Amino acid sequence: MSEPGDEPVDGVVDPELAAELPGLRLRWTVVAAGGGRTPRALKRRLEDVSTRFRGADAIALRTRPVPRAYRAFFRQVGLDPDVDRTPVEQAAVERLIRGELHSGDRVADALVLAVLETGVPVVAFAEGALEGDVVLRAARAGETLPSGDYAHDVPRGRLVLADGRGPVAVLFGRMSDRHAAGRERAPVRLVAVQVPGVPRAHVDEALWLAAGALAELD
Repeated sequence: MSEPGDEPVDGVVDPELAAELPGLRLRWTVVAAGGGRTPRALKRRLEDVSTRFRGADAIALRTRPVPRAYRAFFRQVGLDPDVDRTPVEQAAVERLIRGELHSGDRVADALVLAVLETGVPVVAFAEGALEGDVVLRAARAGETLPSGDYAHDVPRGRLVLADGRGPVAVLFGRMSDRHAAGRERAPVRLVAVQVPGVPRAHVDEALWLAAGALAELD
């Protein structure tokens, strides 16, 4: 099991997908994480970050290299980033709407910290709910998420994160409620997708930030 600051490792990308989209990578780490309420230290960090994301900053966000790379990737895979916002843009918009970043949920707030500081989105899975490796691939005909909004259907060809039993999250979309990291202190697998044009250092920093926020004591 990884400790915060340990080197994340490469995940599995379907070979056909990797050949179609050169530069696409998966990185992950596992941390013994504490769920529940957001600790004071994480809340203070989010308050500091929040001061940097006012109206003009949110508008300029998409022009920065890492957010711009994710916008370009959205278009490559058939998503319109002006309709389906990239995770960092969505987090910035929610900050403007709510007036603050912290939600009170430790896992959600750790992921918001990571994406706003680096531009790289991170997904948190309950390690005990996963069956083997998490793989980035295209959804197959008839596949579903085990639970959640897409439980009835995942469109064929939509990119998903899947374990040995099938999809556990739609890439940059809904994840299975059954596989989401919970409130108890238990191992959490943090997964990040490195798209073309994004340095690996940014991806690993996002994973370290999320891991550290989940592991630190109040």
